[in-house]
Amino acid sequence: MKPVLLVDFGSTNTKVTAVDVENCQILGTAAAYTTVETDINEGLHNALEIMEKTTGHLEFEERYACSSAAGGLKMISIGLVPELTAQASREASLGAGAKVWKTYSFNLTKGDMKEIEEYHPDIILLTGGTDGGNSECILYNAEMLSQLSYDCPIVIAGNRCAADECAEILKDRSISICENVMPRLGELNIEPTQKQIREIFLKRIVQGKGLSEASDLVSGIIMPTPSAMLTAMELLSDGWEDHRGIGELVGVDLGGATTDVYSIAEGNPANMATVMKGIQEPYAKRSVEGDIGMRYSVQGILEAAGDRKIAKLSGLNRQKIPQLVEYLASHTDYIPDNEEMEKLDFALACAAVETAVARHAGSLEQVYTPCGLTYLQSGKDLRRVKYVVVTGGALIHAKHTEEIASHALFDESAPGSLRPENAEILIDRKYILAAMGLLSQHYPAAALEIMKKEIAYYGHKE
Repeated sequence: MKPVLLVDFGSTNTKVTAVDVENCQILGTAAAYTTVETDINEGLHNALEIMEKTTGHLEFEERYACSSAAGGLKMISIGLVPELTAQASREASLGAGAKVWKTYSFNLTKGDMKEIEEYHPDIILLTGGTDGGNSECILYNAEMLSQLSYDCPIVIAGNRCAADECAEILKDRSISICENVMPRLGELNIEPTQKQIREIFLKRIVQGKGLSEASDLVSGIIMPTPSAMLTAMELLSDGWEDHRGIGELVGVDLGGATTDVYSIAEGNPANMATVMKGIQEPYAKRSVEGDIGMRYSVQGILEAAGDRKIAKLSGLNRQKIPQLVEYLASHTDYIPDNEEMEKLDFALACAAVETAVARHAGSLEQVYTPCGLTYLQSGKDLRRVKYVVVTGGALIHAKHTEEIASHALFDESAPGSLRPENAEILIDRKYILAAMGLLSQHYPAAALEIMKKEIAYYGHKE
């Protein structure tokens, strides 16, 4: 047996997972309140004590951690055209595990700069223009950013012909230059920028959140938690060397403040009559719905779905819904303790999953041309995806998890939405996905086998 400890310092809870990498087994899991305001070691010690009641004392040979503590990695992205470089900038930021507060297009205004100052992001991604294309916008925005009142790390990943001049303008700042996120029209190149964002997170942001205090207990914070989640989803889908994955999938992580959606799929048009609109999105995509969450952002679910839909899903009186939702928003630690609130929580979870996946998936619209009927596809076509993998406390601890998760699937009432049609629901019951993303950095084959056993139950299918 070779025990390895995997730690996830979350905004609310610190989660620990012990695995035996030799036998590809989960030894135990536990969670405790994250004590980031005082001493983060305290929350970690508490979680380990809880887990040891089940596993007994373990001598871990290796310890690794990821983190989204204190809100995770706050970013803004800046591009030129909303549908092109600004979108590419946003995809790069989200794929790196960041929480993108806002994406700006064209020239930054004084009002934009005031917003940025007030938000105080951890990192700014500055893009704009294809290589050899427009350079005026990115240079103008570099000048505006040079007036920031504090030294925020700035990643420059736009028109390569303007990169050095941008660096000169921002020479008194902490800057990094990466390859252009969109070197040619419609072509994404986001991996170098994602790598740089993660490196900044490791070197600077972790210390700012006090996580360096845990260095005596772990081998270091390897990546942001959402990045670990995306890594796990990719591994589960694609496999590792001669170890097969399970195929294309959509992942849903329903939390109290946000809902993250992942898709590991090509998402190309299904037939010759369909034409892509906008940029082709990345094979491994992450989106964050910051207004959709089961407690802190519960009002956002009501606004997106409407009280009529929540009433229909829950069977509760429509007039009473806003009052009950307001109670949840002001009691973020509340766990339903009666039938009425259980029904409401069920309805809110269904609506949250449906809204978040619909926003993540692509859409199809009919256009009549001189050549006849044509379809325009925006985003990814996920209809042929095989699996929907769900995680997050609000889902894995629910009484009707599969029924809630089924709201990620295609619905005839929204025929233009390209959500999965006949996907199988898989549940991360032990909340191990982020831990497996961490483990995959050192033991990818073991991480894959554990996920297949614990989440996909692959042994029962083959």
